[in-house]
This record gives sequence, C-alpha cells and structure tokens, in this order.
Amino acid sequence: MSAAVLTVYVLVWPVLVAGILVTIARGFAKDAKEARDEGRPLI
Repeated sequence: MSAAVLTVYVLVWPVLVAGILVTIARGFAKDAKEARDEGRPLI
C-alpha cells in the first residue's frame, strides 16, 4: 500500500467521526431545547 493511500485512509476517519459527533450533538441540542420549552426534564 502506498504512503498516499495510507495517509488518506488515516485522515478520513477523523472526518467521519466528527460528522457523526456533530449529528448526535445536533439531535441532543434539539431534544434539550424541546424539553426546556415544554418545561419537562431532559432525562
């Protein structure tokens, strides 16, 4: 395997993880806002 392919492979993982983390955080923030607006606990 060439160094360029390995470098791209290693650098793609943080981007994928960051994208998933942002998606989860956005969903959590949306749920937290809805709970706060309705006056109910988040948990």
